[in-house]
Amino acid sequence: MKRRDLLRHLERHGCVFVREGHGHTIYENPANGKRVPIPRHREIPDVFARTICRQLDVPEP
Repeated sequence: MKRRDLLRHLERHGCVFVREGHGHTIYENPANGKRVPIPRHREIPDVFARTICRQLDVPEP
């Protein structure tokens, strides 16, 4: 999955950008306060994208 598609999916479901890390971007779901680092690769494996969505309590893409 393309990284930009994953970020759009997360933002559509209420997640917000928090900050940039060294090699990753931090997104948070304000509804439950959970934060997840998202790597800065152009392609993110589908399995990892699903894991990120589950950790943020967002529907899988």
